[in-house]
Amino acid sequence: MKKQLVILLSISLFAFQNMYSQSSPDYSGGLKIKFDEEGKKYLRVISWAQVQATYTDEVPEDASHINFNLRRARVLMFSQINEKFLILSHFGLNSLNSGSLSPTGKGEGSQLFFHGVWAQYNVAKDHAVGGGLHYFNGISRLNNQSTLNMLTLDNNRQSWSTIGLSDQFARHLGVYGKGKFGKLQYRVAINDAITNGLDAREPEANGAAVYGGKRLLGSKDAGFAYAGYFDYNFLDQESTFLPYKVGTYLGAKKVFNVGAGFFLHPSGSVRMDTNENLVGEDIALFAIDAFYDAPLGEDGSAISAYATFQSNDYGKDYLYSAYGTGSMVYAHVGYVFAGDLTKARFQPYVSLASNSYDAVDDNRNIFGIGVNSYLSGNNSKLTLEYQHQKFGESKNGTVTLQAMIYL
Repeated sequence: MKKQLVILLSISLFAFQNMYSQSSPDYSGGLKIKFDEEGKKYLRVISWAQVQATYTDEVPEDASHINFNLRRARVLMFSQINEKFLILSHFGLNSLNSGSLSPTGKGEGSQLFFHGVWAQYNVAKDHAVGGGLHYFNGISRLNNQSTLNMLTLDNNRQSWSTIGLSDQFARHLGVYGKGKFGKLQYRVAINDAITNGLDAREPEANGAAVYGGKRLLGSKDAGFAYAGYFDYNFLDQESTFLPYKVGTYLGAKKVFNVGAGFFLHPSGSVRMDTNENLVGEDIALFAIDAFYDAPLGEDGSAISAYATFQSNDYGKDYLYSAYGTGSMVYAHVGYVFAGDLTKARFQPYVSLASNSYDAVDDNRNIFGIGVNSYLSGNNSKLTLEYQHQKFGESKNGTVTLQAMIYL
């Protein structure tokens, strides 16, 4: 264990030195191409990459404790013809590792795919409608989380509560409306649920529900899902231009929001009764959350905190992977030490999650502790995190070092 940690720390120092030489403290982000003098017609391109080295406690005897992972490689582009219209495309890949690499780069793990493609029409100054493969999700702030500026190493996985079950990688195909009334922001959507999701199980007589309503019952009864999220911005107002919620502002804004959201999928799950008849069960997820991010003085120190409670009903005794009928509590808090914005700044943090399931007596408990080293704000950072997860008799701890740059 000590030897592996030394290796990780050595990698950290090497990455730190090389990334700091490329840091740009005054960088505004992205490439923007203007097609008119006023800048109302433009194309903007953003690209980012997250590379990880991970040490895992519990592995098979013939497996290495350390592995490398290209966690995310993404390109996001959006363009406006004028102030009324917008089109966005987001593509990339996730979690490319030695197991998903292919000799010629043609395997499934090596392929790019669309994370989002949608068109939008602004019906008024603060209100818009759109459609396509979109990310205007319901339930909570974390289900709309940006991957560019997360406080923790990664998002709380259970907060992406329908990923692969009713959507394509947390994106639904449908229509949405978004905007704000004063300090109250909203997003609502009607979506066509995925037919062949990750849960490919078949129901068993008098057994637990499976998430396969559209596949087993058809689109007439189980085709559509409905989502919404509403948050009240008490202090500084957050942007509603794009759907991606910021994880930490590093004290650049003073934000305090309280939100609530939902996800409803009628007959989204299916179970089999004692007579072997298929019965649809409604999926209903609800959450409340709060987010606070503010400077603590003139010296650059800041605090960022988030907490949520979520009620999950996926159907009778549903349990698949990390998702199940029950409830979830999650929270994290981070503190940015005072420092020069043009130099490295450090942000230690802790996170806690507890998931309860009706189907079993044990909770899934996850504890994380880590530190972010910001070399150019969220545009260039290193994260070192230890996470411990316990679920029943299963216990596992991981140490991960991640380097991220976005341009």
